[in-house]
Amino acid sequence: MRFDLITIFPEILKALTSYGVTGRAVERGQVEVKGWNPRDYTTDGYRRVDDRPYGGGPGMVMLYEPLKRTIDAVRREQSGAGVTSHLIYLSPQGKPLTQQRASEISKMDGVIMLAGRYEGVDERLIEAEVDEEISIGDYVLSGGELPAMVLMDSIIRLLPGVLGHADSVIEESFSTLGSEILLDYPHYSRPEKVNGEDGVEKVPEVLLSGDHKKIAKWRRIQAENRTTNRRPDLLLHK
Repeated sequence: MRFDLITIFPEILKALTSYGVTGRAVERGQVEVKGWNPRDYTTDGYRRVDDRPYGGGPGMVMLYEPLKRTIDAVRREQSGAGVTSHLIYLSPQGKPLTQQRASEISKMDGVIMLAGRYEGVDERLIEAEVDEEISIGDYVLSGGELPAMVLMDSIIRLLPGVLGHADSVIEESFSTLGSEILLDYPHYSRPEKVNGEDGVEKVPEVLLSGDHKKIAKWRRIQAENRTTNRRPDLLLHK
């Protein structure tokens, strides 16, 4: 899968492409990630990508023309590689990112992501070029780069062969079982007891039983209880 991020800080992508699961996916050629700087598509000597908003007010707005030229260049390259373009603008005004939407996007062959800065992007560009807007939460960040990398991470780990164990994806929080959306159950590892031999912090006995049916039932109950206590809103999806 291919990801093209339009940003005035393309070097920020190193945090995604050089470490962990996503870095290994890039190294193995399972995904391709490329940054595009709209300053490279300006026509003035100052490489300006922003200006004051019409009507007054604080801040600056990212300009239509350099962003449009950047988008056109990305789409030409994607088209040459046989990739169908789908442009996502990362915005607090977009629809909330969900595991289901990440899964749907993971089935595409590639996406373009637009990371805004300042007060945002000229509305005419959004109306003419953007296919969808996505938000990672009801708060405002300095730019769209971090949300874009959050979105890419959530998608990349869903791609076949990226994670070492296929069940890792199926059993995670927000993964769906039929029409249900549940949080993940608690996990435990070695040692069996912590804070000393008499410590109360020990692994639940059922997980040491070797009885996989009992373990599955316990995990199911834990997931349901956690969802009820922590995110009851998710149960509305039933």
